[in-house]
Amino acid sequence: MSEDLLRIASDLLYQEADFIDHRRWEQWLALFTEDAEYWVPCWDDDGSLTDNPSTEVSLIYYNSRKGLEDRVQRITSGLAPALVEMPRTCHQLSNVRLVKSYGEAMEVASNWTVHSFNHGETNSFFGFYDHRLRRVDGVWRICRKKITILNDIIPGLLDIFSV
Repeated sequence: MSEDLLRIASDLLYQEADFIDHRRWEQWLALFTEDAEYWVPCWDDDGSLTDNPSTEVSLIYYNSRKGLEDRVQRITSGLAPALVEMPRTCHQLSNVRLVKSYGEAMEVASNWTVHSFNHGETNSFFGFYDHRLRRVDGVWRICRKKITILNDIIPGLLDIFSV
């Protein structure tokens, strides 16, 4: 049973990465539940991650899929000057593991690296993903994604496609 859940989770995470890299935004959004939380916490001065997006600074925080939809609309509208020429990205996931499963939900951890190329410049970010997946109408969806960036000195643009 846990091997089946791990395969399902891995396939979903790989699909998510592929949708981002190929800019298939509507399909990417469809992977998230309506109440999905998307969070990239900051490192504080003590070298610890912030742990409350309501009271502490986050690099990115959306408390529902609506926030992600608004961000995708801004990315695709052509109205954001910094995004007129989108970076090319390559998301790589490894060490995908099932942390916990309970009923119609599971928690999955993985490691990631994202390489991007934009205006002749190459950047990479890397870190950890923590996903909570939930079955909705028989289909597994992302209901929470926490992204820990280990190299958080941001050289320029940081967005949902960068991590």
